[in-house]
Amino acid sequence: MPNGYWHKLLRVDLSRGTHMVEPLAEADLRRFIGGAGLGAEILRRELPAKVGAFEPRNRLIFATGPFQGPAVPGGAKFSIVGISPLSGTFADTAAGASWGISLKEAGYDVLIVEGVAAHPVYLHIVDDTVTIRDAQNLIGRDTVETVDAIHAETGDRRLSVACIGPAGERKVAIACVAVDKHSFGGRCGLGAVMGSKNLKAVAVRGTRRVPVANPEITQTLIKRFQSEAHQAVLRNHFRENGTPGLCETAEGLGDMPIRYWDGDVWPAGAKRLGAPNYTQVLQAKPLPCQYCPTGCHRRIKVIDPAEYALAGPGPEYETLGMMGTNTLIDDPKAVAKANDIANRLGIDTISAGAMVGFAMQCWERGWVTVKDTDSLELTWGNPAALIGLVDQIGRREGFGAYFAEGTLGAARRIHPDAVDTVVHNKGLDYPAHDPRACISLAPTYVTGTRGACHFRGPCEDVEMGGFFLPEAGITQGTVRFFERANQSYVAVKCQDLGALTCSLVMCMFMIDGSEFSLTSQAEIFNAITGWDWTVETLLEAGERAFTVQRLLNLRDGYGAATDVLPKKMRQVAKEGFRAGKSIPFEELMQDYYAVRGWDASGAPTPATLARLGVTA
Repeated sequence: MPNGYWHKLLRVDLSRGTHMVEPLAEADLRRFIGGAGLGAEILRRELPAKVGAFEPRNRLIFATGPFQGPAVPGGAKFSIVGISPLSGTFADTAAGASWGISLKEAGYDVLIVEGVAAHPVYLHIVDDTVTIRDAQNLIGRDTVETVDAIHAETGDRRLSVACIGPAGERKVAIACVAVDKHSFGGRCGLGAVMGSKNLKAVAVRGTRRVPVANPEITQTLIKRFQSEAHQAVLRNHFRENGTPGLCETAEGLGDMPIRYWDGDVWPAGAKRLGAPNYTQVLQAKPLPCQYCPTGCHRRIKVIDPAEYALAGPGPEYETLGMMGTNTLIDDPKAVAKANDIANRLGIDTISAGAMVGFAMQCWERGWVTVKDTDSLELTWGNPAALIGLVDQIGRREGFGAYFAEGTLGAARRIHPDAVDTVVHNKGLDYPAHDPRACISLAPTYVTGTRGACHFRGPCEDVEMGGFFLPEAGITQGTVRFFERANQSYVAVKCQDLGALTCSLVMCMFMIDGSEFSLTSQAEIFNAITGWDWTVETLLEAGERAFTVQRLLNLRDGYGAATDVLPKKMRQVAKEGFRAGKSIPFEELMQDYYAVRGWDASGAPTPATLARLGVTA
């Protein structure tokens, strides 16, 4: 019966130069749906514990779900799963544009890449025709040039291209996967894993219509949700301003990183970096993914000064926070230039900004001097330092080479005391949301299965009053700023929602921003699959996916002993919204483990595993 899946997995072994199509079991789809949930289960079955990120046997899994293909709003996403060079354990990242839809239309639900090619290659997939092509002429090209070169070589501009830049080729641990020049699977360094396999790109085009169980109902629901989402983003100005519109609010709540997490307030900086100033200065316009009514990405243009000139994707809120307020740089053009360099070289802008802020801290403390930095003066607020160091990091050159293994790796090289100042979990730098402002982020970050991540559970928006999950009993007033009650419950349910979203696969902004409720998701999910799932069934699938990912963390050496806050998160603000407030961390973690059904070691209890139908 058609149900939004092809039930097909395409496996490519680069060491052997072979490919084959394998069946995907219906039972696995009913347990994990797809995306990062299914990818985690595949990793657990196919890899033993503690496989190195750059070992040939590490898998690089590109996974879709039932929402790719039928034009579901926000359904242009796909997941990439593997072992991260930053953490040495499970990692997933997501990207948009049209790549996931193209893979689905080619007739595959999942692509698994294993082994290492003898020389640089790229995959060319058009329906049943799968070829491994020589990519030596693409080496050294950035993520924009690579797409253009593949389009020119194949004569097919309809190919959707996921590729790496020079950073991925050189196995920089924060290398990302870039898609169609404007969407990025940024976090966890899976671009470096791609580079370790000598895989420069995967270019895909499909011509097949994805089968659904109830086509008429599906199309009716899609039209309704498109209209509802469009009206929602007009009401909240999200399409007008995108994520840069969040800057002033976040800073006012003490949520934005300032001076590598040592600062408390900087309203003037947030105002200059954020919208509407951002929109005016950078001539910003919406840049939507396929089928998206939101258009959260920005297309920008800078003409002067000449050294900042560019045209392309603009920085998001996270980048404005990590490269802007985090480094005390308030010029949106300078941040846009650094963002453009990072995108083209193929590195995660969140971690890149964290690295620059960390380096500026080290400079201020005398741990780093011009002798180390090739004359870069890493002073706070210095745009030349930001742009120069981002370029060095992406090219693995000069002082930037210190960061090839992540911020923690750099800290170990720089100074004995530097390690304790790194703000991370599982080696993944914190994003631009401060758990001292929204305390539900504390358990969310430390238990995050890929490391510190706000986007695998939007609990901070619950605290801020911008998002609720009534289907799970989370409404206005469920939590209050700085109060312990219900915070860990909200963290757990938002993580389960995040894991569900990454399994479907769909964009979180369709839920948190476009008012695409969980009830609506269940409606369209059932129309596509022909299944009869409730909201509770969907959330349980998210919990199951999160639990399997946690089991991968546990077998790789993580657990209660590593569920800890960075030292800087114990610092108490002296001014601003969170002045005098601290995180009741031990109490929150006690609550969190109880809600999750975990034991004192941080492992799911046998009863929890049995309820979810998961084996340890």
